[in-house]
Amino acid sequence: MIEVINYEGKTEEELLSKINEEEYIYKIEEIPGKLFKGKKYTLKAIKREDVKNYIKDFIKNLASAMNITINVEIRFKDDCYYVSLISPDNTSILIGKEGRTINSIQLLLHQALNINTGFNIRINVDSSNYKVNKEKNLEREIRKICKEVISSKIDVKLDPMNSYDRRIVHNIVGEFKNLESESFSEEPTRYVKITYKED
Repeated sequence: MIEVINYEGKTEEELLSKINEEEYIYKIEEIPGKLFKGKKYTLKAIKREDVKNYIKDFIKNLASAMNITINVEIRFKDDCYYVSLISPDNTSILIGKEGRTINSIQLLLHQALNINTGFNIRINVDSSNYKVNKEKNLEREIRKICKEVISSKIDVKLDPMNSYDRRIVHNIVGEFKNLESESFSEEPTRYVKITYKED
């Protein structure tokens, strides 16, 4: 269980003095003052270590439900929990076809944390560096396509992809002077079109 701490105060500084910022995830909200009362602030905070323990328990329960052994490594960096799952039984079961299982685990964990804390906690769940390798392959493929669009001046419509992959595409296309990218259609068939633009 993750304990959510709530404080009220007259200034942000007063509230921040009540917690160690290195140990907590927190948010401060301003409450406008009423007729003869000044504004005040509320602080909502949860311990980073509690979130880590919640993730471990979640994966433990998941492993039990899937009837497999899952070892978990968690590190917190750049306001994101990086969760690495290792299964001596079968890593491919964790990853699933085209990464669907690992993406579903990440989505379920994210929603569970959001419901239990009220915080939008960033989570990245991976196994055997599947996502890292997939991302590198996608970046390499998109750069190759960008060079082909520049040399042929023919626009390219990519296959449908998730929002994370589309963001990678838009970032890479932004590196090329004469190219533009735009997303079309609705989920789950949303895709990116790479267009050549003359100077």
